[in-house]
Amino acid sequence: MPTLRLALSQVNPSVGDLAGNADLVRSWTRQAADAGAQLVLFPEMMVTGYPVEDLVFRRSFVAASRAAVERLAADLAADGLGELPVVVGYLDADGPPQVSGDAEPGRGARNAAALLHRGVVAARYFKHHLPNYGVFDEDRYFVPGDTLTVVRIGGVDVALTICEDLWQAGGPFAAAGQAGVGLVVNINGSPYELNKDDIRLPLVRRRAVETGATIAYVNMTGGQDELVFEGDSMIVGADGELLTRAPQFVEHLLVHDVELPAATEPPATEIVADGMRVVRSALDGIPPTPSGPAATGGMIEPVADEAEVWQALVLGLRDYVNKNRFPSVVLGLSGGIDSAVVAALAVDALGPERVVGVSLPSQHSSEHSREDAADLAKRTGLDYRVEPIQPMVDGFLANLSLSGVAVENLQARVRGVILMALSNQEGHLVLTTGNKSELAVGYSTLYGDSVGGFNPVKDVWKTLIWRLAKWRNTDADRRGEAAPIPENSIGKPPSAELSPGQLDSDNLPDYDVLDPILIGYVDGDLGRDGLVESGHDPAVVDKVLRLVDTAEYKRRQSAPGTKISMKAFGRDRRLPITNRWREHG
Repeated sequence: MPTLRLALSQVNPSVGDLAGNADLVRSWTRQAADAGAQLVLFPEMMVTGYPVEDLVFRRSFVAASRAAVERLAADLAADGLGELPVVVGYLDADGPPQVSGDAEPGRGARNAAALLHRGVVAARYFKHHLPNYGVFDEDRYFVPGDTLTVVRIGGVDVALTICEDLWQAGGPFAAAGQAGVGLVVNINGSPYELNKDDIRLPLVRRRAVETGATIAYVNMTGGQDELVFEGDSMIVGADGELLTRAPQFVEHLLVHDVELPAATEPPATEIVADGMRVVRSALDGIPPTPSGPAATGGMIEPVADEAEVWQALVLGLRDYVNKNRFPSVVLGLSGGIDSAVVAALAVDALGPERVVGVSLPSQHSSEHSREDAADLAKRTGLDYRVEPIQPMVDGFLANLSLSGVAVENLQARVRGVILMALSNQEGHLVLTTGNKSELAVGYSTLYGDSVGGFNPVKDVWKTLIWRLAKWRNTDADRRGEAAPIPENSIGKPPSAELSPGQLDSDNLPDYDVLDPILIGYVDGDLGRDGLVESGHDPAVVDKVLRLVDTAEYKRRQSAPGTKISMKAFGRDRRLPITNRWREHG
C-alpha cells in the first residue's frame, strides 16, 4: 500500500488579509516540506479568511481572491515548493452574485478549494452542502457545487471536500465512496462550541466507515469577531480508528504518515455518483516518500470543559483586540465575579501591561468590593486606577430631579462615560462584563454597564462564570502561580451595588434556578409548557420569560462577544424587537 505523508496546517488567517494569509501558506508549506510532507492541507477560505460575509457581493474582492490563489501557486513554485501539492480554501465565482440583476441560475460565488502544484491551480472543488443555520448564511452567499474532484496523488485517489460536506449525509462523501477513493480531504472553518469536539470525532469516524476511506480533517484556529475556531484537526482511518489529533486553540502542523490503498482504475474523465459528477485527474511528480522512521502526529486528548471554554475566550479576545489593532483594553473593576473573570481573561490574553482596570466607586460601593478590586489588580499586575463617581453623580442630581431606578441607572451611565472617555483619550478598547444570564433578562443599564466594544463573557451563563473562576484559580495553584481571582469575589452574593444593600436576588431568582430556565428557553427553544414539564415552577417561568422577551431591544445594542454555546445572542438567535408573541400560562 502506498504511504502518503500528510501535513495538516492548523493556522489562524485573518479576514480580508489576502497577502498576509498567502504568506502564512508559504511559511507553513515550507515547514511541511522540511518535515518531508507529500500533501499539505490548509483550512476552508484560507486565502480570504472566514467568514467573509457580505464581502462575497463585492466583485472586486472575489477577483482579488481568484488572483491571490493564482499568485500563491506561482509564489510557492518560486519558493522551490512547486512539486509539493497544497490544498487551500478560497473564494471563487463563475458568475455574478445571486443578489444581482444579472445573476445566472446555477452560477455565482463559490466556497472553493484549490489544489496548487507546479505553479498553477491543478484542480478546483466547489463546496456542495451549504449550511444555513446558526451562524451560517452560506445559502445566501454561495451556489452549491455539483462535481466531486478526485485527484490521483502518489498512486492514491484523493477526493476534495469542504466542511459541511462532512456534516450532511449524501453528496460528496457518498460520491467519494462510490468512486472508490483512498483519502478524503476535508478542509474546515468550523466554529467552536462547548462539547462540539465530542460530536465531531464520532461523525468523522462514521463518515470514514461509510465512505471506506481515510479522512484528513483540518480546521482553522483563531478568532473572528464573535466566532472562535479551535482547530482539533485529525486523521481517521477507513475503519474509523483515530490516527492522530491536533491540540485545540493553537496553530499547529500535524504531520503523519498514512498507509492508503493504491488506485486500481486508470483516471476517467467523469462518472456519476449520488447525483454528483466525479471528475478525475492525476498529478505527475510529488516529493518521494521520505526514508527513515514514520512520521507520527501524536494524540492530543481534549481538556476539561472549563479549560476548553477558558482557552476559547482567551483566544477570541486576543484576536479581536490584535486583529483590530487595539493597543490595550480598559474595563471597570467592581470587585464582583464578572469583572474579575473578564480581567483575568484579558490578562491571560494580552498580558497585564495591556490591561487597565478602573475602580469606579459610588457611595453605595462596599468597602469589601473596593478591596476585592484592588486585590485582583495586585494579583494580576494590571494597570489599576480609582475614579470615584459620586461627585459626577451629584452634579447630575443637582440639575435633574431623579429617584429610584433612574438614580441607579445614572450611576451606571456615569461609569460608562468615564470608561469611554479613557478609551477616547488613551486608545483602549472598552470591555464590557455582562454575562449571558444578565443579557437574557435585561439586567443591565443601557449605555451604562453595557457600554463597550467587546464582551468576552457575552455567551457565558452566570453559573459557568463561577465555575470558570474556580477552575482558573485551581489551575494557577497547580502551576505554582498566584490565583488571579480573589476568593471574596467568588464567594460573596452578586450585587450591582446601585442602592443600599442591593443584591441580584432582590430582582431575580437565584442563578441556580434562573440559568436552567434560560438555557431551556434560549438555547433549547423550549416554550412555557416544555419548561414547566421539565420541572420548573410555573410562576418563575412566567416571570423569566417575560423578562427575556422584553429585553430584546437591549440585546440588539450589546457589544459583540465570543460565541461558546450552541446558540449565542446575535448571530445565532435573531428575534424581532417589535413582537407581540408571548408564551402564555
